[in-house]
Amino acid sequence: MRIRTTVLTALAALALASAPPAATAVSGAPAAATGRPGDIVTSAPTAFRTLPGVPTATRAWHITYRSTTATGRPDVVSGTVVVPDDGEQGPRPLLTWGIGAVGLSDDCAVSGRFPQGTSIEAQLVDLALRRGWAVAVTDYEGLGTPGDHTYTAGRSEGHAVLDAARAAQRLPDAGLSPDAPVGIMGYSQGGQAAGWAAELHALYAPELRLKGTVAGGVPADLPTTLAYNDGGAGPGLALMALTGQDAAFPALRLDSYLNDRGRGYVDTMKRNCVALSTIAGLFQRMSEVTVRDPLASPAWQLALRSSYLGTRSPDHPVYLYQGLVDELIPYRVGEALRARWCARGVPVEWQDYPLDHVATALTGIPAALDWMAARLADEPARGNCTA
Repeated sequence: MRIRTTVLTALAALALASAPPAATAVSGAPAAATGRPGDIVTSAPTAFRTLPGVPTATRAWHITYRSTTATGRPDVVSGTVVVPDDGEQGPRPLLTWGIGAVGLSDDCAVSGRFPQGTSIEAQLVDLALRRGWAVAVTDYEGLGTPGDHTYTAGRSEGHAVLDAARAAQRLPDAGLSPDAPVGIMGYSQGGQAAGWAAELHALYAPELRLKGTVAGGVPADLPTTLAYNDGGAGPGLALMALTGQDAAFPALRLDSYLNDRGRGYVDTMKRNCVALSTIAGLFQRMSEVTVRDPLASPAWQLALRSSYLGTRSPDHPVYLYQGLVDELIPYRVGEALRARWCARGVPVEWQDYPLDHVATALTGIPAALDWMAARLADEPARGNCTA
């Protein structure tokens, strides 16, 4: 515990060295510091669509709610709460959903894309809604709210996911019960967020009746993942990850490591929402966009290691899935996370697919939802750690 406290203190120093002293807040709303994590700051009816112009049988609200940054400071995050409009009465299960990577610009936030029917992942969320479950989807820190998006800052993402569930239960119009079962789901960036929410639940949000976590394609080890992408399929996404870490810990001063080309790419990412495949293929190696290697810096190593998963035990069953030929997240990273959680006695069910990153997300979702349904119904989870 003392080592963990020392690490958090060091990370807080990194953030506060150049961060503004006031907490992030939504314009015109109360300061983030005045309230509990999960308290709603604003809410307004919105729409949830899986395709442009096509309505769904749901009720939805855009919310902003209080949460906590990677260094423990209060902030305000946006998101969407969606409830099936199916006439069912009484408590219903709630999923809190970590969305996959969408970009760095506020225009990328899924709370703005759901009403337009332009969020690809909305079709996966809809599969959960069709089972009668409510879903809370966070935009994460800095997407749709002031400040830069802290992409890949695991602790911030985990807080946002857990606080989205709290906010959904505190939204009167949604009619959700605090006694209803809760599940966590996410893939890719969302898998990292789900994993962090699973590890943080017992200490950060123990009142949530959490039954299980589904996490797929998890970047559980950022140094290994970034090295895998240097010269691989996603070096541009690696730069986006460094940009997100720099947003969480501004004293890292990413700008001082970049050349003009690198700074131009970061500026483009922050101002535009473009296809992730385009971002991934911007260049081949990090050396093309840097004047010195940030990963050789002790401060950067500390920041990246702070998002490492598997050093804490989720207090509930976990379902992990991974593509054998994932071109963005090394298969060995998923395997190693499974091994770490299994070694800590967590009932982990593991499933792999002979597929790449996106194909695994699409192919794996039905089995993942079936597993979650069993957990929400309080069926025992055996896990397959010994398989």
